[in-house]
Amino acid sequence: MSIGHSASPEKKPVRRKAGRPLDAAKRAAIVDSAAHHFFHHGYAATAIEQIAADAGVSKVTIYNQFGDKRALFTAAVECECEKMRGHFSLDATPQGTIRERLTAIGEAVYGFLFRPEMIQFERRIAAETEADPAIGIAFLEAGPWRMKQGFGAWLARERELGELAIPDPMLAAEQFVSMVKGMGDLERRFGASGSAAERDRRITGAVDVFLAAYGKRQDR
Repeated sequence: MSIGHSASPEKKPVRRKAGRPLDAAKRAAIVDSAAHHFFHHGYAATAIEQIAADAGVSKVTIYNQFGDKRALFTAAVECECEKMRGHFSLDATPQGTIRERLTAIGEAVYGFLFRPEMIQFERRIAAETEADPAIGIAFLEAGPWRMKQGFGAWLARERELGELAIPDPMLAAEQFVSMVKGMGDLERRFGASGSAAERDRRITGAVDVFLAAYGKRQDR
């Protein structure tokens, strides 16, 4: 074969290998752009082209990195939920007594879930799930279920340390979050706004009941 001549007149462009990792800043820009569009416009109304334009990358780059729109949606939800999971990370637990730590987690849960953009996002996803149930499952897997696992793991470790007496940490995680939200979750979804005093009363009450059920005697 001649070195100076090609057997074919066409020369195929060199393609970026699928899945090759981007630098951290570029990936973060894509996920941030995706989170903004998904949270403000919903899943169905968001186009990959919009996300790519805002992130300063090509649509092909996004598909190479994430595979499809559903996977990018998952990455965006996971990124948003990381903002709260840090409050009960096993590597960065809140400081203070078990009561103070649970109070800090309750405040983080309340603040995260009651953000106006989160409420708006959940409304849109719930509506879109009627037409495409897989969207709802993707949201649950990327957000609420992962957060429950993280909180449950934190409670399990507190049990091992002798701070709590919990037979089922995952169930206890659900119970605590449900008490923190109380009726405030339903009220906000239907347009009612709660006061800071009501928020504090719910969180304090949730911690009181939780420790009465699962705390050591001196914490009750």
